Amino acid sequence: MDEIKTGLIEGADGVTRCFWHGNLPDYVRYHDHEWGRPVADDRRLFEKICLEGFQSGLSWLTILRKREAFREAFANFEFERVAEFGDADIERLLGNAGIVRHRGKIVSTINNAKRARELVAEKGSLAAYFWSFEPRQDERPEVVDLAHLRANPTTAVSTRISKDLKKRGWTFVGPTTVYAFMQAMGLVNDHIEGCACRVDVERERAAFKRPA
Repeated sequence: MDEIKTGLIEGADGVTRCFWHGNLPDYVRYHDHEWGRPVADDRRLFEKICLEGFQSGLSWLTILRKREAFREAFANFEFERVAEFGDADIERLLGNAGIVRHRGKIVSTINNAKRARELVAEKGSLAAYFWSFEPRQDERPEVVDLAHLRANPTTAVSTRISKDLKKRGWTFVGPTTVYAFMQAMGLVNDHIEGCACRVDVERERAAFKRPA
């Protein structure tokens, strides 16, 4: 199968999947069991949008392999706790070789935890906020193929979310970062047509109870 043309790759198990995991075992697990499956848990949503910010300029695989270290460093991304981090925590995190030691991204995560707390106070949950932006059917392509994904690293919806978050004081939440978050958290199903996971993800999305 020509992954350059189709965006699909066959694994050693004979299963056809989106190509981007490169048949690396940990990345295949992420592709099969996490990516695109709908999430309504605020902790996971906060973790993901923060890690997408850390991923900027790097590969997601780099972040995925550091995810447990990030969780340990950032209080499991419990944003009520992260919001209380201060200067000593910033210095501690800058000395942690297990994570990406980028001062701006560390400070951004603490800032965004404070903004998340405010957003929950206003909207009830992060899930209710993010899922209120779920694209309508007419905002989605008829066919999700490699050409579509390459041509659309951002969307009108991810741009709207990005602008709204920035107005609320969030940082490292550009439209590309937000769209990667949407793809991962199941607000859209961007498993390529022909990927073995696509139908399962669509079934999960159909059964998923959207947060009010």
